[in-house]
Amino acid sequence: MTARSRPPALTISEIFFSVQGESSRAGLPTVFVRLTGCPLRCVWCDTEYAFSGGQSMTLPQILDAVAGHQARQVCVTGGEPLAQKNCLMLLTALCDAGYDVSLETSGALDISAVDQRVSRVVDLKAPGSGESGKNRWQNLEQLTSRDELKFVLKDRADYEWARHAVIERRLDALCPLLFSPVQETLEPRTLAEWILADRLPVRFQVQLHKLLWGNMRGK
Repeated sequence: MTARSRPPALTISEIFFSVQGESSRAGLPTVFVRLTGCPLRCVWCDTEYAFSGGQSMTLPQILDAVAGHQARQVCVTGGEPLAQKNCLMLLTALCDAGYDVSLETSGALDISAVDQRVSRVVDLKAPGSGESGKNRWQNLEQLTSRDELKFVLKDRADYEWARHAVIERRLDALCPLLFSPVQETLEPRTLAEWILADRLPVRFQVQLHKLLWGNMRGK
């Protein structure tokens, strides 16, 4: 087989079946396809193991692995999945196979070429992440009501930054908004009270999978 005729491949950190812990799909049984690699280094990152390693898998191999879990929901995540160019082909292949597909992306990379059938969960980085300078604000122009914007917040300064962005940019008119506390750094109750006090049009969320299994890998 020549290099040109080989099926497209991606470097996969892990494929596993669990409960979706975040977004409007929280609680749904979901197959997670975690891609290796990320150009960002958020200080609170909980998936550093996905920065490197993994195994090369072709699209047919990935689709077979996903199909083995017999679930309708599929989430492509990372790392930063869009850092691998063949991620776009994977997303389309999953949609073509009939799955309800979501993409978890940092928002530092262009999302315009992502298949329109995919729900894009874009994580805008607050200053406390150390990577807010990487936010690609042009992505906001691409968002539809099928997408979601996520803010992971470390402290009150992060909250004020996110609150300002919501109000000044009228983000709630674009798509659903998600506010999450950094685990073991910002008390969930505190963030919930801030949201209520300001009557922000956002969904408060905690990482459901961590409440169930802690930081166990593959969950």
